[in-house]
Amino acid sequence: MTATPPRALTIAGSDSGGGAGIQADLKTFEALGVYGMSVLTALTAQNTVGVQGVHEVPPDFVRRQLDSVVTDIGVDAVKVGMLASAPIVETVAAGLDAHDLTMVVLDPVAASKHGDALLRQDAVTALRDALVPRALVITPNVGEVALLTDVKVETVDDMPRAAEALLALGPRWVVVKGGHLRDNEDAVDLLTDGDSWHEIRSERLDTRDTHGTGCTFSSAIAAELAKGADVVAAVTAAKRYLTGALRRGVRIGRGIGPVDHAWQRRED
Repeated sequence: MTATPPRALTIAGSDSGGGAGIQADLKTFEALGVYGMSVLTALTAQNTVGVQGVHEVPPDFVRRQLDSVVTDIGVDAVKVGMLASAPIVETVAAGLDAHDLTMVVLDPVAASKHGDALLRQDAVTALRDALVPRALVITPNVGEVALLTDVKVETVDDMPRAAEALLALGPRWVVVKGGHLRDNEDAVDLLTDGDSWHEIRSERLDTRDTHGTGCTFSSAIAAELAKGADVVAAVTAAKRYLTGALRRGVRIGRGIGPVDHAWQRRED
């Protein structure tokens, strides 16, 4: 009899171009040996040059999807990405509570790689109040840090203050992503629970094919947690996987290409 595989659920928006969102999450789960499930919160008309439209899923149907997979298949870890609106944020928070899902990685997606808004203004407060405190790990980039805390991160030295401001909102662990910062030769992320502090470094890669990096990183963390890793090990492994995917970015389309989610399989 085949053993039940690790199971990870992504709650996020769809990217019709295949590089980010639900599609990136499921590709990451598969690449890392985890059975993936999805709850769609929004559909986007999206490609490598931008987002041409967003169609939100009704909150009651978001909840129906969540109830369906949890009550039958079960979930070991959850990645939460694009939530679009306050009602969807509140629906997801209530669903996580109802099913006692605590192994939650929150990527507080506010905008696409092209700068297109993916989170309504009314949803920012709901995200901060209803969902951030339920997260085991939160993975904001510097723009999302400012949106949630009003703390601006302009150098690596600003990252500890940003992490403390985020921890005050209630998550158990914070990863402040420093890939956008140019004051360091390496790409530096800061991981902390307030007691232990870890700088996770990787080489800074010169590539324009970076679409889906945030989705891929957070879903890789969720995959590693589903397999039983602790938070430090999960984030470290996810950073390693993302660096490989970035190094082999896919040159496709006329704009920002996606990372290569299947790179490890191609090298085996």
